[in-house]
Amino acid sequence: MRKRSLTAATTLAVLIGSAALAAPSAFADSSSVLPVKKTGDLVVDGAHQQVFISDPANGKIVVTDYTGKVLKELPSLPGVTGLELSADSGTLYAAVRDANQIAVIDTATDTPGTPFTVGDRPVSVAVAGGRLWFGYGATGNGDIGSVDLVGEQHQVTLDQARGWYGGPILDAAPGSTTLLAGEPGLSPSAVASYDVSTGTPTRLASAEVGSNLRDLAVTPDGKDVITASGAPYKHPVFKTADMTPDGSYASDTYPNAVAIAPDGTVAAGVDGWYNPDIFVYKPGGTTPLRTYDFPNTGSTSGADELADSALAWAPDSSRLFAVSYNSNGVYSLRVFTSPAKAATTLTVDAPATAARAKQLTVTGKVTSSVPLPTGTRLTVTRTDVESPRGKALTPVAVRADGTFSFTDTPPAGGKVTYTVSYAGDADHAAASASDSVSVSRAKTTLTLDNNRKVYDYGKAVKFTAHLGTTYKNRTVEIWADPYGGDKPDRLVKSGKVDSHGNLSVTLNLWRDATVTAKFAGDARYQPASARVTVGARVSISTSVGNQYKSAYAWGQTYSYFHTNKNPLITTKMPYYPGRAQKFEFQVYYQGTWYPGDPAYFKLGSDGVSRVQITGDHSKDVGWRFRIRSSYIDGSSGDIVNSTTNGPWKYFTFTR
Repeated sequence: MRKRSLTAATTLAVLIGSAALAAPSAFADSSSVLPVKKTGDLVVDGAHQQVFISDPANGKIVVTDYTGKVLKELPSLPGVTGLELSADSGTLYAAVRDANQIAVIDTATDTPGTPFTVGDRPVSVAVAGGRLWFGYGATGNGDIGSVDLVGEQHQVTLDQARGWYGGPILDAAPGSTTLLAGEPGLSPSAVASYDVSTGTPTRLASAEVGSNLRDLAVTPDGKDVITASGAPYKHPVFKTADMTPDGSYASDTYPNAVAIAPDGTVAAGVDGWYNPDIFVYKPGGTTPLRTYDFPNTGSTSGADELADSALAWAPDSSRLFAVSYNSNGVYSLRVFTSPAKAATTLTVDAPATAARAKQLTVTGKVTSSVPLPTGTRLTVTRTDVESPRGKALTPVAVRADGTFSFTDTPPAGGKVTYTVSYAGDADHAAASASDSVSVSRAKTTLTLDNNRKVYDYGKAVKFTAHLGTTYKNRTVEIWADPYGGDKPDRLVKSGKVDSHGNLSVTLNLWRDATVTAKFAGDARYQPASARVTVGARVSISTSVGNQYKSAYAWGQTYSYFHTNKNPLITTKMPYYPGRAQKFEFQVYYQGTWYPGDPAYFKLGSDGVSRVQITGDHSKDVGWRFRIRSSYIDGSSGDIVNSTTNGPWKYFTFTR
């Protein structure tokens, strides 16, 4: 039988109704699965637009492009953790802990060069004062060493800043001679600043920054360092000159990452299931420009988490990169576009219903962590049946409180959608939202003939649809849906009605069918439809076999049988899976035909049923009999045709 279903899009539209919909930002954020078991660090190469991610568990560095597509994997780097780019982005330095080396990689070709052998378990690297500094050392014996990047021999110097429990994590501002070192994993954790202008570190100051330090980053001007520790639940700021507090950036539980863009924008990350994972601030800001909350791609109730020290900016501040992981141990590189722009939210509220050609009012509001200037212009587009690609209306200005409103007189009825968009600017991300109005339309008439009529099998039947008054659209579609699941509803004719409003089509009816005429509506008249149901009988042929003669008697043609012959009744009708014929048997007595019990016999795949009448026919001599084969809608195994009775066939027996 015929089936109907709503598409996902239709269902969604029903659920949403006329609620305002917020559109995605102009540049979509993305996420790509990484082939790693753990991450140690990541850096962004703006010169070649690639991202380097260290995987200490697999001993490799994964190289991706800005979309997260994996370009290359650099193996044989056991325990690789900290990463650092040279000032010109031409060389990547990587601390390869379990090989006691600093790997040197050409970023133009992503191929390793000759590594620096530096001693016991290097874990971090940073460039400052013309030297490559590295934190190294086994537990209880941490230290800082350096590599001379200017001299041809690249001399390695060890034991330059003893006193660390383990290998410290390092950072420095580009071109700076101040090096920052932090003690990871201790409670409390200390961070110290060093003057490295002479090639020998001179400690400037130190401070306890919290418990379980996980990351630190120096501001581009070198004046401050921002730390991320398991506690406190914020990202404190310290002056590098004397390590005195210099503010903080509010975040949430378990800070574990921080990255600072070249323009000073701060990304503060935390390791939390049920709260935002990243907070983005303007330098010195107290309210985040935006926050990012990872979805849940794992199998527990908590959402994906930010990996430690797994935030990095593109050098032009256009993108923020982060590595997340889920409860199943799957790591992903997340790319956020326009992260330094304040998130903008736009809502639109239009009336649920309105009258065509009557003025209506649409309202809305724009909100952002950085309020839009009063008078900011928003574009407005109206989409309807006459302007399916949208028609631009007069732009609307934002008021001081972020609200806006405009009026419009919809010329077309039906679903009318108003879309309001903000293009964004240097400080704000783009935003768009829409809402729809059901605008009234007049009703028209649409009729279709032949309802409930029944026709012979294969009959050519003319169907005529009649359309009443409309505005511009005079097109009608006629659809035919035969009974039975194997025959789909199909369009049999589409066209403009004639000057009398009629459109006709001729169909051969092999099955019962639903025939539907459809008018899609236009700007001023509602859609309309008309549906009729028509029946189609089956063709039935019945023949009698094994008789010795046929003769006309008692007003009918009778077949005559000797008593030693069984009549063979052969019936043929159109085949349908599971179809059976109804077989009726009657005997004539004193002016009346008396029925026996009917029986149903299934048709073969050729549509044929053969029934033999057996018994002691010596007792049937002189009696008159008749049989009939029929198709009974609903009782013959299916419902695809209308009830059809075959002709009666008469016979008798003689000695």
